[in-house]
Amino acid sequence: MASEVRIREAGPTVTIFRHAEPPRSQSEAAYFLIRDRILSLALPPGSLVHEAQLRQELSIGRTPIREALQRLGHEKLVRSVPNRGTFVTDVNITDLARITEVRVVLEGHAARLAAERGTVADRAAIAELLAELGSVQVTEQRELMKLDREIHRTIYRSARNSFLESTLERYFNLSLRLWFLVLDQGVRLREAVTEHRAILEAVMAGDGDRADEAMRRHVAGFESAIRRVLVER
Repeated sequence: MASEVRIREAGPTVTIFRHAEPPRSQSEAAYFLIRDRILSLALPPGSLVHEAQLRQELSIGRTPIREALQRLGHEKLVRSVPNRGTFVTDVNITDLARITEVRVVLEGHAARLAAERGTVADRAAIAELLAELGSVQVTEQRELMKLDREIHRTIYRSARNSFLESTLERYFNLSLRLWFLVLDQGVRLREAVTEHRAILEAVMAGDGDRADEAMRRHVAGFESAIRRVLVER
Protein backbone atom coordinates (compact mmCIF):
# COMPACT_ATOMS: atom_id res chain seq x y z
CA MET A 1 0.00 0.00 0.00
CA ALA A 2 1.32 3.45 -0.86
CA SER A 3 2.38 5.62 2.04
CA GLU A 4 1.81 9.36 2.05
CA VAL A 5 4.30 11.75 3.58
CA ARG A 6 2.63 14.69 5.30
CA ILE A 7 4.83 17.73 5.58
CA ARG A 8 4.48 19.43 8.96
CA GLU A 9 4.50 23.18 8.57
CA ALA A 10 2.64 26.27 9.72
CA GLY A 11 0.23 26.31 6.79
CA PRO A 12 -2.04 23.68 5.19
CA THR A 13 -0.64 20.16 5.05
CA VAL A 14 1.00 19.30 1.74
CA THR A 15 0.01 15.81 0.63
CA ILE A 16 0.92 15.44 -3.03
CA PHE A 17 3.81 13.07 -2.35
CA ARG A 18 3.00 9.37 -2.31
CA HIS A 19 5.59 6.62 -1.85
CA ALA A 20 5.14 3.08 -3.05
CA GLU A 21 6.45 1.57 0.18
CA PRO A 22 6.82 2.79 3.79
CA PRO A 23 10.32 4.03 4.74
CA ARG A 24 12.69 1.16 5.46
CA SER A 25 14.73 3.08 8.03
CA GLN A 26 14.90 6.30 10.03
CA SER A 27 17.35 7.62 7.47
CA GLU A 28 14.95 6.97 4.60
CA ALA A 29 12.07 8.49 6.57
CA ALA A 30 14.15 11.62 7.14
CA TYR A 31 15.09 11.69 3.46
CA PHE A 32 11.45 11.55 2.33
CA LEU A 33 10.31 14.20 4.80
CA ILE A 34 13.12 16.67 4.10
CA ARG A 35 13.04 16.06 0.36
CA ASP A 36 9.32 16.70 0.17
CA ARG A 37 9.68 19.93 2.13
CA ILE A 38 12.26 21.04 -0.41
CA LEU A 39 10.16 20.03 -3.42
CA SER A 40 7.07 21.84 -2.13
CA LEU A 41 9.14 24.95 -1.27
CA ALA A 42 8.34 24.60 2.45
CA LEU A 43 12.15 24.82 2.57
CA PRO A 44 12.66 27.56 -0.04
CA PRO A 45 15.55 27.64 -2.54
CA GLY A 46 18.62 29.19 -0.96
CA SER A 47 17.42 28.69 2.61
CA LEU A 48 19.60 27.35 5.41
CA VAL A 49 18.75 23.83 6.59
CA HIS A 50 18.57 23.88 10.39
CA GLU A 51 19.45 20.35 11.51
CA ALA A 52 18.45 20.90 15.13
CA GLN A 53 15.05 22.22 14.08
CA LEU A 54 14.50 19.25 11.78
CA ARG A 55 15.41 16.82 14.55
CA GLN A 56 12.82 18.42 16.80
CA GLU A 57 10.07 18.71 14.20
CA LEU A 58 10.52 15.25 12.70
CA SER A 59 11.42 13.45 15.94
CA ILE A 60 14.36 11.84 14.16
CA GLY A 61 17.93 11.63 15.44
CA ARG A 62 21.07 13.42 14.30
CA THR A 63 22.61 10.55 12.31
CA PRO A 64 19.53 9.77 10.15
CA ILE A 65 19.11 13.50 9.44
CA ARG A 66 22.72 13.81 8.30
CA GLU A 67 22.51 10.66 6.19
CA ALA A 68 19.37 12.08 4.55
CA LEU A 69 21.13 15.37 3.82
CA GLN A 70 24.06 13.52 2.25
CA ARG A 71 21.63 11.71 -0.06
CA LEU A 72 19.89 14.99 -0.92
CA GLY A 73 23.29 16.48 -1.69
CA HIS A 74 23.94 13.74 -4.26
CA GLU A 75 20.58 14.60 -5.82
CA LYS A 76 21.50 18.30 -6.09
CA LEU A 77 18.72 19.40 -3.73
CA VAL A 78 21.06 20.69 -1.00
CA ARG A 79 24.66 21.84 -0.91
CA SER A 80 27.12 22.06 1.94
CA VAL A 81 29.20 25.22 2.37
CA PRO A 82 32.24 24.86 4.65
CA ASN A 83 31.92 26.83 7.90
CA ARG A 84 28.45 28.03 6.92
CA GLY A 85 26.14 25.01 6.83
CA THR A 86 23.81 23.18 4.46
CA PHE A 87 21.62 25.15 2.06
CA VAL A 88 18.75 24.25 -0.25
CA THR A 89 19.97 24.66 -3.82
CA ASP A 90 18.61 27.45 -5.99
CA VAL A 91 16.39 26.88 -9.02
CA ASN A 92 16.27 28.96 -12.19
CA ILE A 93 15.26 28.93 -15.82
CA THR A 94 18.60 27.42 -16.85
CA ASP A 95 17.89 24.46 -14.58
CA LEU A 96 14.51 24.05 -16.27
CA ALA A 97 16.12 23.82 -19.70
CA ARG A 98 18.78 21.34 -18.63
CA ILE A 99 16.37 19.14 -16.71
CA THR A 100 14.03 19.06 -19.69
CA GLU A 101 16.88 18.11 -22.04
CA VAL A 102 17.32 14.96 -19.97
CA ARG A 103 13.65 14.25 -19.31
CA VAL A 104 12.43 14.59 -22.87
CA VAL A 105 14.81 11.84 -24.03
CA LEU A 106 14.59 9.47 -21.06
CA GLU A 107 10.84 9.83 -20.50
CA GLY A 108 10.18 9.21 -24.18
CA HIS A 109 12.32 6.08 -23.99
CA ALA A 110 10.55 4.96 -20.81
CA ALA A 111 7.16 5.33 -22.52
CA ARG A 112 8.44 3.24 -25.44
CA LEU A 113 9.70 0.52 -23.11
CA ALA A 114 6.45 0.58 -21.15
CA ALA A 115 4.55 -0.09 -24.38
CA GLU A 116 6.89 -2.95 -25.25
CA ARG A 117 7.52 -4.51 -21.82
CA GLY A 118 4.53 -3.67 -19.65
CA THR A 119 3.09 -6.60 -17.72
CA VAL A 120 -0.56 -7.49 -17.22
CA ALA A 121 -0.42 -5.74 -13.83
CA ASP A 122 1.14 -2.65 -15.42
CA ARG A 123 -1.62 -2.46 -18.02
CA ALA A 124 -4.26 -2.85 -15.32
CA ALA A 125 -2.74 0.13 -13.46
CA ILE A 126 -2.68 2.16 -16.67
CA ALA A 127 -6.31 1.27 -17.36
CA GLU A 128 -7.22 2.60 -13.90
CA LEU A 129 -5.39 5.85 -14.62
CA LEU A 130 -7.19 6.21 -17.94
CA ALA A 131 -10.50 5.77 -16.15
CA GLU A 132 -9.48 8.38 -13.58
CA LEU A 133 -8.51 10.81 -16.34
CA GLY A 134 -11.90 10.28 -17.94
CA SER A 135 -13.75 11.23 -14.78
CA VAL A 136 -11.38 13.75 -13.21
CA GLN A 137 -13.19 16.81 -11.90
CA VAL A 138 -10.34 18.08 -9.76
CA THR A 139 -9.35 21.70 -10.25
CA GLU A 140 -7.11 22.13 -7.19
CA GLN A 141 -3.54 22.40 -8.45
CA ARG A 142 -1.92 20.12 -5.88
CA GLU A 143 -4.47 17.36 -6.52
CA LEU A 144 -3.72 17.58 -10.23
CA MET A 145 -0.01 17.37 -9.48
CA LYS A 146 -0.62 14.17 -7.49
CA LEU A 147 -2.36 12.63 -10.48
CA ASP A 148 0.38 13.79 -12.85
CA ARG A 149 3.06 12.27 -10.65
CA GLU A 150 1.21 8.96 -10.36
CA ILE A 151 0.90 8.72 -14.14
CA HIS A 152 4.61 9.32 -14.68
CA ARG A 153 5.65 6.90 -11.95
CA THR A 154 3.40 4.19 -13.38
CA ILE A 155 5.07 4.59 -16.78
CA TYR A 156 8.51 4.46 -15.14
CA ARG A 157 7.63 1.18 -13.39
CA SER A 158 6.13 -0.24 -16.56
CA ALA A 159 9.42 0.30 -18.42
CA ARG A 160 10.82 -2.57 -16.29
CA ASN A 161 14.27 -1.00 -15.89
CA SER A 162 15.08 -0.12 -12.29
CA PHE A 163 18.07 2.04 -13.25
CA LEU A 164 15.98 4.11 -15.65
CA GLU A 165 13.17 4.34 -13.10
CA SER A 166 15.40 5.73 -10.34
CA THR A 167 17.02 8.22 -12.72
CA LEU A 168 13.66 9.48 -13.96
CA GLU A 169 12.33 9.76 -10.42
CA ARG A 170 15.26 12.01 -9.55
CA TYR A 171 14.73 14.35 -12.50
CA PHE A 172 10.98 14.42 -12.01
CA ASN A 173 11.55 15.52 -8.41
CA LEU A 174 13.80 18.35 -9.59
CA SER A 175 11.01 19.46 -11.94
CA LEU A 176 8.49 19.51 -9.10
CA ARG A 177 10.20 22.45 -7.42
CA LEU A 178 9.86 24.47 -10.62
CA TRP A 179 6.17 23.57 -10.82
CA PHE A 180 5.57 24.79 -7.28
CA LEU A 181 7.21 28.09 -8.19
CA VAL A 182 4.56 28.77 -10.82
CA LEU A 183 1.47 27.31 -9.14
CA ASP A 184 -1.55 29.61 -9.52
CA GLN A 185 0.32 31.79 -12.01
CA GLY A 186 -1.29 30.75 -15.27
CA VAL A 187 0.22 27.33 -15.99
CA ARG A 188 -2.53 25.18 -17.45
CA LEU A 189 -1.87 22.15 -15.29
CA ARG A 190 -5.23 20.52 -15.90
CA GLU A 191 -4.65 20.50 -19.67
CA ALA A 192 -1.12 19.18 -19.14
CA VAL A 193 -2.44 16.31 -17.03
CA THR A 194 -5.14 15.35 -19.52
CA GLU A 195 -2.48 15.21 -22.27
CA HIS A 196 -1.40 11.95 -20.67
CA ARG A 197 -4.37 10.20 -22.25
CA ALA A 198 -2.55 9.94 -25.59
CA ILE A 199 0.54 8.55 -23.85
CA LEU A 200 -1.35 5.97 -21.81
CA GLU A 201 -3.45 4.85 -24.75
CA ALA A 202 -0.30 4.32 -26.84
CA VAL A 203 1.28 2.29 -24.03
CA MET A 204 -1.89 0.18 -23.69
CA ALA A 205 -1.86 -0.44 -27.45
CA GLY A 206 1.79 -1.56 -27.34
CA ASP A 207 2.74 1.21 -29.78
CA GLY A 208 6.24 2.23 -28.71
CA ASP A 209 6.76 4.85 -31.43
CA ARG A 210 3.53 6.65 -30.62
CA ALA A 211 4.13 6.47 -26.85
CA ASP A 212 7.64 7.90 -27.26
CA GLU A 213 6.44 10.77 -29.47
CA ALA A 214 3.48 11.64 -27.22
CA MET A 215 5.65 11.70 -24.09
CA ARG A 216 8.33 13.86 -25.69
CA ARG A 217 5.68 16.30 -26.88
CA HIS A 218 4.11 16.44 -23.41
CA VAL A 219 7.37 17.06 -21.52
CA ALA A 220 8.59 19.70 -23.97
CA GLY A 221 5.21 21.44 -24.08
CA PHE A 222 4.86 21.73 -20.34
CA GLU A 223 8.44 23.04 -20.09
CA SER A 224 7.50 25.79 -22.53
CA ALA A 225 4.46 26.71 -20.45
CA ILE A 226 6.51 26.98 -17.25
CA ARG A 227 9.23 28.94 -19.04
CA ARG A 228 6.71 31.55 -20.19
CA VAL A 229 5.54 32.11 -16.64
CA LEU A 230 9.08 32.33 -15.24
CA VAL A 231 10.11 34.84 -17.90
CA GLU A 232 7.11 37.02 -17.14
CA ARG A 233 7.69 37.06 -13.38
